[in-house]
Amino acid sequence: MTIHWHGIRQLQNGWADGPSYITQCPIQTNQSYVYNFTIIGQRGTLFWHAHISWLRATVYGPLIILPKRHAPYPFPKPHKEVPIIFVNDELFFSIANHSLTVVEADAVYVKPFTTNILFITPGQTTNVLLKAKPQYPNATFLMLARPYFTGRGTFDNSTVAGILEYKEHSNSSSSTSLKSHPLFRPILPQINATSFVANFTSKLRRLGTNPCPKNQTCQGPTNTTKFAASMNNISFALPSVAMLQSHFFAQSNSVYSTDFPIIPPKPFNYTGTPPNNTNVNNGTKVVVLKFNTSVELVMQGTSILGFGNFDPNKDPSNFNLVDPVERNSVGVPSGGWVAIRFLADNPVNVLLMLQNINMISTKNRQCIMCLKMSRMGSSLIRSCLLHRPIFPSVDHSLFF
Repeated sequence: MTIHWHGIRQLQNGWADGPSYITQCPIQTNQSYVYNFTIIGQRGTLFWHAHISWLRATVYGPLIILPKRHAPYPFPKPHKEVPIIFVNDELFFSIANHSLTVVEADAVYVKPFTTNILFITPGQTTNVLLKAKPQYPNATFLMLARPYFTGRGTFDNSTVAGILEYKEHSNSSSSTSLKSHPLFRPILPQINATSFVANFTSKLRRLGTNPCPKNQTCQGPTNTTKFAASMNNISFALPSVAMLQSHFFAQSNSVYSTDFPIIPPKPFNYTGTPPNNTNVNNGTKVVVLKFNTSVELVMQGTSILGFGNFDPNKDPSNFNLVDPVERNSVGVPSGGWVAIRFLADNPVNVLLMLQNINMISTKNRQCIMCLKMSRMGSSLIRSCLLHRPIFPSVDHSLFF
């Protein structure tokens, strides 16, 4: 197996990222491998998990990054930290009679805002502040989570529950059984509450920007067929050799190709009636980006699984270019779209930039990761895996 440190940027250290057959071969039985990496400019909560087949469903845990010693929090320092791990679905979460203050998302501080209901998707992490009641409430409170879902097909729509209870002071003159306390229940949105999701997401704003290092220039802000998830009609096929290794030893031609389409080759009305054949092919294809490329991705959901089709002439004028939130995972609404931008500033011989979203939602979902980042702008291929040359830049715009 391998371990993926979900959300860690792995600046110039892609060998420790962990996706099997992408940045490394799996660790064999009775063998060992040391992950050595440095966390730069991130603080908050992320998580680690196995990154091969279904082991990710059983091998995982939280990764809590505290501020540097003596560095202040940009919000009241919490008295206690309690990790809660959700699995498998886009979820609404709420605690009865309590509000939550969102202060961090995917290990990046955000402008704090208060909400009674939290929305979170697979792969995301969020830090919230819960302010306890000042007096013993003589009550218990349900914590509930249930899915957000707008697509077609069957899925588990059950509600998971936990209980928040208060401890009485040891010097209290009265003692009552928790069973005798009233149990309050929160109200969650409807399962297809897309308007709530859109409103919640719009509140996530980056708290501030990182200072530019000295002496550097920075840029700111049919019942016989099986459906396969895809990007631009390509469903990712996992190679049998680690892609990063094959690139380093100049053997990539037999492992993957660099002809991934940057626009859909077979477009259709994505939020209308889907075609009978979506023309999906399997392939191990990549997009090649040179160092310091500015990239915009538009990920369009479909009615196969409406919020609307992306309009490249009108929609960009509504982008938040002032304080956009930085995330390592994003949920694309069914029949909707999401636009993201990133700078290809990590020339660490890493082929993988956007990892696959395979096997997160349903076990029938195929690998749909098709975008990689490489700095193959040079003919120099080092056999020494520790050498990391830097390469020139060019801009790209991609539509999925």
